Amino acid sequence: MEDKRILYVSSEVVPYLAENEVSLMSYDVPKMINDQGGQIRIFMPRYGNINERRHQLHEVIRLSGMNLVVNDLDMPLIIKVASIPKERIQVYFIDNDEYFKRKATFTDEEGALYADNDERAIFFAKGVVETVKKLNWVPDIIHVHGWMASMLPIYMKHYYKDEALFADTKIVTSVYSQSFEGVLDIEMINKVKFDGIPEESISRLATPNYENILMTSILHSDAVIIASESLSLSLTKFIESSGKPFLPFMPKEQFGEAYTNFYKNTVLQ
Repeated sequence: MEDKRILYVSSEVVPYLAENEVSLMSYDVPKMINDQGGQIRIFMPRYGNINERRHQLHEVIRLSGMNLVVNDLDMPLIIKVASIPKERIQVYFIDNDEYFKRKATFTDEEGALYADNDERAIFFAKGVVETVKKLNWVPDIIHVHGWMASMLPIYMKHYYKDEALFADTKIVTSVYSQSFEGVLDIEMINKVKFDGIPEESISRLATPNYENILMTSILHSDAVIIASESLSLSLTKFIESSGKPFLPFMPKEQFGEAYTNFYKNTVLQ
């Protein structure tokens, strides 16, 4: 994977958030490619429970200052950056006081999903793409992890479809069993349609539960990785029948070679 450019876009990454399937793989996979000589960047949201002082986050003024429109509202984009100690891996944080300042990731103290999680996901997807455009850094692959990042394939295939920068970029989505209960805002489909994305491409978002959001993301990806051993039967069957090339689940001790070969022999072909 030497000199290949891979952009990792994730809901959660260690060491900035607690360890779980998503956050661990969002660290392990980029580290592996970095060790192979690949060029990588990682993007994640800057949730309010990330300790900026301990992790030495700092704002990148030249990248900040844009406004992104979400559902007809202008929302300021703030970009922060940090380095994972010892790994020489840069992590970019998408920030906005309205969406990400609260002291938790996806739910409030009562365990209820934040009412604006759908808008946060849209803002995150747009924020990543706009920042990569400003960096003028052309990824060969964008690899998406976690449902908060799941809008990115949809926006890449529609909203940003005419961006010459990404003409040859392939999108891989890792699908995890980790999920949320219930549904996001029922108006989510209309907020995505506001950006000119056709309803027939996102019809499942009419009921924006975890599986429908992931299924919509899968349909807009170029390839899929089953990242959880315990993935639901319905999601597994959907992936298998989607027509997308996919990599079955690989245990941690085997994923390295499997992911590398999948990138090289399937995604980049």
